Amino acid sequence: MRRIHPDIEDNPDIEQAYAYPDRPWLRLNMVASADGGAWVDGLSGGLSSKGDRRVFGILRGLADVIVAGAATVRAEGYGAVHPRESWRELRAGSPAAPPIAVITRGLGLDLAGPLFGGVSRTIVVTCESAPADRRKAAAEVADVIVAGEESVDLPAAVAALHDRGLTRVLCEGGPVVNAQLAAAGLVDELCLTISPALIGGDAARVLDGAPSHVKLELSQVLEEEGVLFCRYTKESGP
Repeated sequence: MRRIHPDIEDNPDIEQAYAYPDRPWLRLNMVASADGGAWVDGLSGGLSSKGDRRVFGILRGLADVIVAGAATVRAEGYGAVHPRESWRELRAGSPAAPPIAVITRGLGLDLAGPLFGGVSRTIVVTCESAPADRRKAAAEVADVIVAGEESVDLPAAVAALHDRGLTRVLCEGGPVVNAQLAAAGLVDELCLTISPALIGGDAARVLDGAPSHVKLELSQVLEEEGVLFCRYTKESGP
């Protein structure tokens, strides 16, 4: 892997390349085709690469919490995050693995599945209108955050994560949650892997839903085997 922007460097320190700033920060991490599709046959794996999986692992290791929507959790078969030996120094002073925080309005989750029971207790973020019996059942296997009435209030949800000391937030989508976060002004950074492929079809874009206008700066580009790893950060100006 090499860095091609803002300078040229072979084999850069990827952990340092994606280090969080010393303040609360929410980053999206997504992969897309060259024509903007976010999945192949409903899954992101068809667009991934060896380098993308390496960056994906490091981004998880750097995060305090990993946020994902329930649809993504179900489609991608999410399980709890397990510690990695390579994270030992990276996560010094933090839990051995970050928890998953699932955004779900209806609590349509397999509460007996692999998402629950990891070293870091899974967080379920839902709303007041979620079925009371499902909320009670979720509370037996996860920490439950109730944010909003008829739907999940994402600013309140992110604030609740911050209150728990989880300020380095990594969101892995999907596109609908990404769009909601951007529309709410909560996105500080987009880490976008661009796969050298054209896929057409009906795949969603990286953001799919509520309109937003978040101005970004291209902070960094890494490259490996034709795959681009772009890091965009919110513009600091007005």
